[in-house]
Amino acid sequence: MPSYEKVYGREYFLGKLNHGADLLEELTAVCAAQEIRLGRVEALGAVKKARLAYYNQATREYQHFELDEPLEITKLTGNVSIKDGAPMVHAHVTLAGEDGRAYGGHLAPGTIVFACEFMVQALEGPAYTRVYDEETGLPLWDM
Repeated sequence: MPSYEKVYGREYFLGKLNHGADLLEELTAVCAAQEIRLGRVEALGAVKKARLAYYNQATREYQHFELDEPLEITKLTGNVSIKDGAPMVHAHVTLAGEDGRAYGGHLAPGTIVFACEFMVQALEGPAYTRVYDEETGLPLWDM
């Protein structure tokens, strides 16, 4: 049986991120400023360039790759929890180029905003803390 808990919606924060800012850092800053310890994140827009990652299950390491071109954010979804005592945004993103080709992966620092509208929903419930998981090598929720 999977581990889960019932949580309730608290507040929504909608806004736009700064042109030229780091996408992941800006979303994390919003969560830190609002003291969000549990939540969900969504965003749409465009980036000047992107840095994404793929988790290699065999080596237990993230493999980063860069896309040095303008791209549309067709979907960004993620969650907010606590890692090392601070809010952490864990997000995956799908991006599309001018030819419609899609790229996707784990959002990493180095993705630069062209224009981005976001929504963060703060949730009521226990603050999920990320701890090292021996089985996967990932920082997963401690439930």
